[in-house]
Amino acid sequence: MKKFFLTLFILLFLGGIAFFFGWAQLAVPPGAYGVIRSKTHGIDPRVIREGEFRWVWYKLIPTNAKITIYRLDRKDHPFIYRSTLQSGAALAAFAGIPADFSYEIKGSLSFSIRPDALITLISEKETGTQEDLTAFEEALAGEIEAFVLRSVSSGAEDTGNFEKLLSAGSSEDLIRDIERRFPAVENVSCRIDAAKSPDFALYRSVRGLYEDFLARQKEYLSAELNEKAGNRIETQLHFDELERYGELLTKYPILVQYLALENGLITAQDLIQRGEKTGER
Repeated sequence: MKKFFLTLFILLFLGGIAFFFGWAQLAVPPGAYGVIRSKTHGIDPRVIREGEFRWVWYKLIPTNAKITIYRLDRKDHPFIYRSTLQSGAALAAFAGIPADFSYEIKGSLSFSIRPDALITLISEKETGTQEDLTAFEEALAGEIEAFVLRSVSSGAEDTGNFEKLLSAGSSEDLIRDIERRFPAVENVSCRIDAAKSPDFALYRSVRGLYEDFLARQKEYLSAELNEKAGNRIETQLHFDELERYGELLTKYPILVQYLALENGLITAQDLIQRGEKTGER
């Protein structure tokens, strides 16, 4: 009986040790995530999460497995951007008014890395440590900022939507575009405020006048070009006709006299006399 209890105690003790050393979540503090790397299994495809029990048998092998801890804190990134509405300087010069159609926006975006994206980032971006992950977040924030500014500058061509964006301060469509373009992020927030806003009503009015001017100029140039083209074609046809006449008269010189007769420049008697003289010679 004593041997039985002793054996049971030993088994329970060894089982407890095995349970303790194989318990993966124990090494991950609250609010953090863990990724297991092992010599036998490589990178474990499942991220260790808070509140999710994980027991990994190959952690029992000494020096085989290592758990790297990552904190996926929210990343805040402010930005500032200056530009001008499309053809703003040209429109102001056209209207002859001291208008300034430039604008300046200040904004901030924030996001966090999706826990499910950690494995991909570690495998493809070599984010082996928390410092590597922080550097990746900095670079990613720059890429998202560039994407936002491209979207804003292209959207500025539609002054109505651009004005709404600046007045609202954010756009659900823009946030969805960011999440589609950068699938590694979640909890995206993007705030845009106008530090300097152009006169949109004046810009639209001047642009309308300029477009009407271009349309009228196009009509005038089109009519003038059509007239010039018609004159050129007519002149070319006349030259072609003269060239054919020249070839014909060179081949048949007698036609010159008949043409003169037809136009009343000479009489039939003159033509007969010229023919007789030519025959005599």
